[in-house]
Amino acid sequence: MGKGFFNVPIAINEPVKSYAPGSTERDAVLTAYRDMFNSKVDVPLYINGKDVITGNTRTMSPPHDHQHIVGTYHVAEKKHVEDAIATALEARKTWSLMPWEQRAGIFLKAAELIAGPYRAKINAATMIAQSKTIHQAEIDSACELIDFLRFNVQYMTDIYSEQPESTSDAWNRVEYRPLEGFTYAVTPFNFTAIAGNLPSCMALMGNVVVWKPSDSQIYSAKVIMDVFKEAGVPAGVINVVFGDPVMITDTILSSPDFSGLHFTGSTFVFKELWKQIGNNIHHYKTYPRIVGETGGKDFIIAHKTANAKQVATAIVRGAFEFQGQKCSAASRAYIPQSLWKEVKNHVMEDINSFKIGSPEDMNNFITAVIHEGSFDKLTKYIDQAKSDSEANIIAGGGYDKSKGYFIEPTVIVTTNPKYTTMCTELFGPVITIYVYDDDAYKETLKLVDETSEYALTGAVLATDRYAISEATRALQNSAGNFYINDKPTGAVVGQQPFGGARASGTNDKAGSAQNLLRWVSPRLIKETFVTPTDYRYPFLGA
Repeated sequence: MGKGFFNVPIAINEPVKSYAPGSTERDAVLTAYRDMFNSKVDVPLYINGKDVITGNTRTMSPPHDHQHIVGTYHVAEKKHVEDAIATALEARKTWSLMPWEQRAGIFLKAAELIAGPYRAKINAATMIAQSKTIHQAEIDSACELIDFLRFNVQYMTDIYSEQPESTSDAWNRVEYRPLEGFTYAVTPFNFTAIAGNLPSCMALMGNVVVWKPSDSQIYSAKVIMDVFKEAGVPAGVINVVFGDPVMITDTILSSPDFSGLHFTGSTFVFKELWKQIGNNIHHYKTYPRIVGETGGKDFIIAHKTANAKQVATAIVRGAFEFQGQKCSAASRAYIPQSLWKEVKNHVMEDINSFKIGSPEDMNNFITAVIHEGSFDKLTKYIDQAKSDSEANIIAGGGYDKSKGYFIEPTVIVTTNPKYTTMCTELFGPVITIYVYDDDAYKETLKLVDETSEYALTGAVLATDRYAISEATRALQNSAGNFYINDKPTGAVVGQQPFGGARASGTNDKAGSAQNLLRWVSPRLIKETFVTPTDYRYPFLGA
């Protein structure tokens, strides 16, 4: 068959649609939302290219209307997980040998399916399942997932083109093999794009995958798998199981063929998985790759020269978009005394203009948090702040779960920079603010660095370039993604590779070639053209 050095389409970021009143995309997504909301879907496991019905089902409900059932999903037993492992290993025999351009074609097609015929459906599913506004759904489940798929193909070709030097005596070349065995993807509820990227980027590099989505994201995960099937992902390459995370993980990590974990979720769970892999290390055929993006306690620090309205907007957008349920969400802020009154007024004005409710009503900026467990955790901290002398709630503080898990965007001001909500990851629409003396900027930078175990995102706002430089230097280990004069959220694939260190993960930068390199095992091949026939070197001469 013919061969060639193939150029893939140059990756470009998918434009974000406006969904303005009267637009065709707004009408399309509302139609899809209403059709899906008012029908019921049954979501099976997906193993070896087949739907697997277990009969043991659980219901799915929107967080903003938790009594309404939109479908059911089937729960795996241990035998189903074992089947997923076995079929993945069988599929690897042919998938790992698939020419790279054929793998590229599959996932480029997936990107275009999402950009076109599946766009309204995947956005509507994310609005229903995760209570995202249309804007948050669009930048996540449509644009970011499309970007991951397109840019990963380009990064793959960049990796393959990295080759060692050769000489006239020998030809040196590196082939980037998939990992031996199978990989495990564990994905969170909050980003449909992450749910699609973690298994697909490993599969793109020739690996086979067992994927366990979050129980709170299965509705939109079903759409992802529909896309992958239509795009032509072969049977057994990506297998999907739902259910008991402990049983599923124990079964997977006990296999000697386990070769890699791609994880996004809580810091505690990731550390437990790392420990479990370590305890099993003598059982594995290879050293498993471990990649994780976990928690954050992300900060905003404003200098006295910052623009107050810009600071307020960074706080409001950074803390309250998608109800603060982003690992990058701003959840602590440090504001200089001279700026605080003006910043406070702007923040209060913005919050008072918020509308809260179902994402179907596109006038709403705030919707529900993901489930009752999250609701109860957040309200506990809010109630505690109401009674603590060193905390004062200046906005929000109300909540109601009678219909949906709604929590008002809440601003806590504290006199204690180490107050519990300045340190603890909350994952909800709550931000805590500490007002510092203007002359204590250097000391406050040190405080920002030392307060949290996390190091995911952070932002500095200032017009004084010396202040910006000082913050950039002082906070070099405090955030894997650091923003100057912007909010600490909104990383774009191909522009801001995402990830943090410390308790925030392994910093392998999703949306970059660095991440894909974790899913290959390079093999160096040296081909000598004239093979020596005498062991003697010149120094042995008489």
